[in-house]
Amino acid sequence: MPEHLQPDDVLKAARKEQVAPFYLFYGPGEFRMERVLVTLRALLVPEAVRDLNLEVLYGDEKIGEKHIEPEGIINRASSVPFLAPRRLIILRRTESFTADQLEKFLPYLEKPSPSTCLIFISSKTNFNAKFYKKFRSQGVAVPFDELKEEQIVPWIKKTASEDLGMTVDGEACASLYAVVGNRPRELYSELEKLQLRYGKAVSLDQVKEAVMHSRVYTVFELMDAVSMRDCRSSLRILKRYLEEEDLRGAPLGLISMLNRQIRLLWQTKAVLKRRGSVGEVQKKLGLWSKPAEKLVEQAPHWSEEDLGKALDLLYRSDDRLKSGSSPRPILESLILSLCS
Repeated sequence: MPEHLQPDDVLKAARKEQVAPFYLFYGPGEFRMERVLVTLRALLVPEAVRDLNLEVLYGDEKIGEKHIEPEGIINRASSVPFLAPRRLIILRRTESFTADQLEKFLPYLEKPSPSTCLIFISSKTNFNAKFYKKFRSQGVAVPFDELKEEQIVPWIKKTASEDLGMTVDGEACASLYAVVGNRPRELYSELEKLQLRYGKAVSLDQVKEAVMHSRVYTVFELMDAVSMRDCRSSLRILKRYLEEEDLRGAPLGLISMLNRQIRLLWQTKAVLKRRGSVGEVQKKLGLWSKPAEKLVEQAPHWSEEDLGKALDLLYRSDDRLKSGSSPRPILESLILSLCS
């Protein structure tokens, strides 16, 4: 039996009414986790009796004057469902329990109620500890990782189809990814907007039309201008970006995006140095054809020395921003230095 179970496998089994009595959900992919939980609620507990057979508990919550204890959760999990075949209990913030408290769940995990699905959600895991090790040994530890580059376009296409009933072709998905990035929450939000605007079938031209009016489009305009070392355009776009965005979080996000772009350019140069093709860049970096073509066009504007200096500039700018310095002059100086 595998140590880990993928989220899609949990849903496939649930659709066939094959559900484990307990799972551990963990990892940084919070949005994807919440989408899976929403689907499981619908699959496992009929809406008519959901209030009676669904409980969401928190490891750090208080009941009266006392914090919730493992014994109380075990009692709930051991109760029979009411007018339904199954109870669903979701225990969030499992990491709030001490190691000793977590071990109190072990007797229940040895002999769980077959009519209850108990899902533990933990932001911190230690698979050397007895409690967490139990989930691995049973093959019910479910990781929710951040999406990798090569997973994003298939995820957009699948999510649009399964969650929203939309048909979005591959190039349209790639265009959406190029503008929004790899953040599932933002991608899902843009898909909902596209559905409202265009209905069930969305084309590449419609995605381009829609994102032109989106604030996130400005970020990718800036990435392209900096990558071409077009100083005038870069400063103009930066000015618009800073006017549109909340300065509390936008500057650090911009540094992160620029860091990613410089690393992509470096990887592209390495492929081109070996006389590799656009197709090889696409495969090596896990990108769609359009972003790969852009990188091949942009990479000759940079030497390896330039790229090394750029990463150092980004590191120093990030440090200055985190120390509380005013973001606008730092970012303007950074863009000027990168484009010089």
